Amino acid sequence: MGRVTGKVALVTGGASGIGRACCELLAREGARVAITDIDERQGRALADSIKESGGEAVFFRHDVTSEEEWIATIRRTEDAFGPLNILVNNAGVAVFGAVWDYSLEDWRKQNAINLDGVFLGTKHAIPSMRKAGSGSIVVISSLAGLEGQPFMSGYCANKGGVRLFAKAVALECARDNIRVNSVHPGVIDTPIWNKFADDNTGPWARLKQGERVEPQEVARRTTPLRRAGKPEEIAYGVLFLASDEASFMTGAELVIDGGIHAGG
Repeated sequence: MGRVTGKVALVTGGASGIGRACCELLAREGARVAITDIDERQGRALADSIKESGGEAVFFRHDVTSEEEWIATIRRTEDAFGPLNILVNNAGVAVFGAVWDYSLEDWRKQNAINLDGVFLGTKHAIPSMRKAGSGSIVVISSLAGLEGQPFMSGYCANKGGVRLFAKAVALECARDNIRVNSVHPGVIDTPIWNKFADDNTGPWARLKQGERVEPQEVARRTTPLRRAGKPEEIAYGVLFLASDEASFMTGAELVIDGGIHAGG
């Protein structure tokens, strides 16, 4: 306990899935957590739950594609807790399809959240971290940010983009003692699967043969450990990078995928 005691953390997309697990774990380990999301109901409920458990948390509704909202959200976080020490750029969406069927609207929507949102958050978090004297920025990329996947060209493009963005910013911010690292999850059992489990055009379509495929089944067929990861297993990686235990890590990639990339 207490691995990030006294630190101020902001987690985007914090209301569910990996983001929720990060908020809960960071708060349990002593951080004061600003939860941001467009899902107000779940976000406020999570903040209340953390406070009931003895942690410190606030919720802010936050569209990561808006620069004005980023400026306001960081200001509100500072007003509540003080300058930022930790930013977890987690908010993201996945729009799948063959490139010849992919609409420019879908391409831009996905990039706005997954790439522009990471850029804006990083840009506006850095001045706050300079005030704090140090910081850790964790970018949630994906296994798709390390290798190509069919029917995921748009997702691969922006997740690969944030991977190299994190490396470049790590070099820019090293003298300020601000570290920037990326995390690359594999198949993780989160609510996002409910949004596309019935989709026959996704990258697992070749596995389905007409039946609904759950993340555990996809993982059983594709992951050496033969199971899907849990959101908290990603959160523990984020906690490590956010903590002083990772004080000599910057510009690095943390792959948490059950072994898939080991064979790639």
